[in-house]
Amino acid sequence: MGDFNFSYCVWIPLIPLFSFLILGLFGNKFKEKLTGILGTLALGIIFALSLYTAYEYFFVHGLVNGTYQKIIAINVTWLQFTDKLHINMGVLLDPISVMMLVVVTTVSFMVHLYSIGYMKGERGVERYFAFLSLFTFSMLGLVIATNIFQMYIFWELVGVSSYLLIGFYYQKPSAVAASKKAFIVTRFADLGFLIGILILSFITGTFDFITLTDPAGEAIHRGAEIGFMGMSVMTWAMLLIFMGGAGKSAMFPLHIWLPDAMEGPTPVSALIHAATMVVAGVYLVARLFPIFHFSAQPALNIIAYVGGFTSLFAAVIACTQLDIKRVLAFSTLSQIGYMMLALGVSGYGSHDGLGFMASNFHLFTHAMFKALLFLGAGAIIHAVHSNYMNEMGGLRKHLPITHATFLIACLTIAGLYPLSGFFSKDEILAAAFHKDKLLFAVEYCVAGLTAFYMFRLYFVVFWGKDTQYHHKPHEAPFTMTIPLMFLAIASVFAGFIPFSELVTSDSIPFEGEIDWMIAIPSIAVGLLGILIAMIMYRKENNYPARMAATLKYLYRWSFNKFYIDEIYLFITKKIIFRYIARPVAWFDRHMVDGTMNGIAGMTNVISFRIRGLQSGQLQKYGFVFITGALALALVFIYLWTK
Repeated sequence: MGDFNFSYCVWIPLIPLFSFLILGLFGNKFKEKLTGILGTLALGIIFALSLYTAYEYFFVHGLVNGTYQKIIAINVTWLQFTDKLHINMGVLLDPISVMMLVVVTTVSFMVHLYSIGYMKGERGVERYFAFLSLFTFSMLGLVIATNIFQMYIFWELVGVSSYLLIGFYYQKPSAVAASKKAFIVTRFADLGFLIGILILSFITGTFDFITLTDPAGEAIHRGAEIGFMGMSVMTWAMLLIFMGGAGKSAMFPLHIWLPDAMEGPTPVSALIHAATMVVAGVYLVARLFPIFHFSAQPALNIIAYVGGFTSLFAAVIACTQLDIKRVLAFSTLSQIGYMMLALGVSGYGSHDGLGFMASNFHLFTHAMFKALLFLGAGAIIHAVHSNYMNEMGGLRKHLPITHATFLIACLTIAGLYPLSGFFSKDEILAAAFHKDKLLFAVEYCVAGLTAFYMFRLYFVVFWGKDTQYHHKPHEAPFTMTIPLMFLAIASVFAGFIPFSELVTSDSIPFEGEIDWMIAIPSIAVGLLGILIAMIMYRKENNYPARMAATLKYLYRWSFNKFYIDEIYLFITKKIIFRYIARPVAWFDRHMVDGTMNGIAGMTNVISFRIRGLQSGQLQKYGFVFITGALALALVFIYLWTK
């Protein structure tokens, strides 16, 4: 590392914090355009700082003796419990945290720039940009955390930020309900996360990431030999921690908040629910991966199957949705499932850790093309004032830039060579093939479904029927199209980054290669999905209706998201509220409150009856005193003579 000082990195999270404070406190005194410029300028600065940090870390100072170092750029003790157990606030730089700095600041900068045009004329623009800055600060604090408790603090701040942004249109009951749903579901998952942290810190005696994840250290192996209900205590701790990650990354069955979260402004969907917040769970598992691998292998197997099932489940639902943003939401669920599966099937070390590298590689490429898809959807909604695909058609003639960039994103997510999605998805499939053939087969199916539902969306919106719009759609302003073009370029070329030489499970670079025996059939499956979508949706015909009629029950279940929300409502309202909450409320109202009210009532009655003793009349006090004295004297005489 030499003498290079990375302490300047503390400004990367602090600048958006200052932006949040300035815009939140004084934003209403600025003009709308100035508010957007200030917020975007702050993000532009930290975007440049993050790129500079990535260059200095990966290509100049980070690699020492063939291994990327874990660098503590700054570390300050915040709470001290014991000599070993304390909570610090600091900046940890290693391959995955530096990679996430680039992801978060790139997407956030593009979203801020895009929002200048998208939010023009909206009420509360200063509040919107303040909340965006708060979210960016929270996410950056999470990814550079030096210890798991610092991560947890910023994890909760991310939850608060998402609540504020999802419910930005607080006049809409649906937006308020969506923000509460996201907050409650993720808080429920975070309870497991917190319990897992407490168990882990009790076992290991530390919160520090470097100590926790050192394969040669003692902490990583503690608790692995202590059994509880058929698994080690360490496995239980890591499963509880994964519960928090599953909630934030919307893994089944904690996925129900993500589709509803589309009620927020579309750029918010791009920032929070496509590229950054929902990958926090993937980042959490990657950060603690050595513990999962060496001391909690059963937890890693569960992660693989949860990811595999979620990817297939969400892909099937995405094939039938009509709301353009909900299609992309379920697509996000499916792609995050890919990443979780890759971590679950990964080993440790160079080539054994292919899944770890592939998961982070897909996290990076997915951030670019999914942000592009959401921002493209925002440009479409901005042009036609509707979210529903069945109210769109023929937009390629009206939105040429949006059409071209959206097509690039669709081809990328479909995994076609040589776009970035091909490279990262191929590595995941290769990792699954070597570890679990069932999961490998599932992900092949998901690859075909992904190509199908994305080109279903593309052909319906940009081709399809010639819709008669209320007004002629027009291309978005340059503040919206510049981010689209930038992200399109990133989606094309990000796959050529030699990720295996930068981000690995043991921080030792290795040379990656394409397994064409897996890649060629994968491309063929993607092309088949595109071909089917083109036949069914490029021109208006009755194929979709016939397909829906043929697969009547599957189509209905998929369209209604397999009734998972209804199951949750049934369990909560019909079972928990009726048979648990209502009896508890009755006991609280009649027994607890009733007892307290009875004591208060009895005290009141007795006080009323004896109120004369405190009348203030001297003759009454004298009478009581003399009567009492005579009674005591008689008792004394009686006892004396007995």
